[in-house]
Formats: sequence, C-alpha cells, structure tokens
Amino acid sequence: MAEKLALQIVTPERQVLMEQVDDVILPSVNGYMGILPGHAPLLAQLDVGEVSYLAGNQRHYLAVSGGFVEVLRRSVSILATTCEKAEEIDLERAQKSKDRAERKLKPELPEADFQRFEARLKRAISRIQVTRRLAS
Repeated sequence: MAEKLALQIVTPERQVLMEQVDDVILPSVNGYMGILPGHAPLLAQLDVGEVSYLAGNQRHYLAVSGGFVEVLRRSVSILATTCEKAEEIDLERAQKSKDRAERKLKPELPEADFQRFEARLKRAISRIQVTRRLAS
C-alpha cells in the first residue's frame, strides 16, 4: 500500500477534517506549497487561499484564511483561523462580500483600512474559487 499523510484541519470552533490523503497543497505566506508523504518537517504560516488534497482519485478543496501548518513525515496539521469546505460556502454571500470589498478598496484609504479591505477581498475571492471548483 502506498504511503499516506494523516491530514487534520482544525479551527478555533471545530475540527473540519481528519483524513488519510495522498497529497496536500496549501497557501503559505511565501507561496503555495505541495506536501507529499515523507516531506521534511516544517512549520509555516498560512495565507488566505485554497487548501486542496487528493484522497484516492478525487481532489477536494477548502477555503482558509490564515493560521499555521505543521508538517511531519506522515502528517499535516493545519490550525486555521477559518476553514470552509466547498459545499459549506454560500456563493451569493461570497460574491456580495467581494463586491463590497472592491467598492471600498481605494488607494487613498489609510494603510490599515486598505489592508483590511484587501484581506476581505482575498477571502471572498478564495471562497468563490473553492465553490466554483465544486461545480466543475
């Protein structure tokens, strides 16, 4: 039997996932990284984006918004600020959130406000992308 990774994803509110998987792709603050069984141990900060994992012949997608990941030889533990499975996301609500953030995101805003609306926009886009993957 091929080696697998034990993938665990938790948020402050709940355990989102605990599954044996073939690989994991996740958004770190330094860019997306792929994790296979036997990966070198590491600890990294997560960015807003998509987490995907392969279980059997099916790729699954989740939207995350920050947190940390710990990678060991046979396990990946994601401690996410928020995490939603594609089927949990309300596409209409995510689209409205994206539209609001785009309207409010102006270059003349104070830096703190600009960063807040930029983060909201990134989260909304990530949620929309994950939801659209479910439909395809």
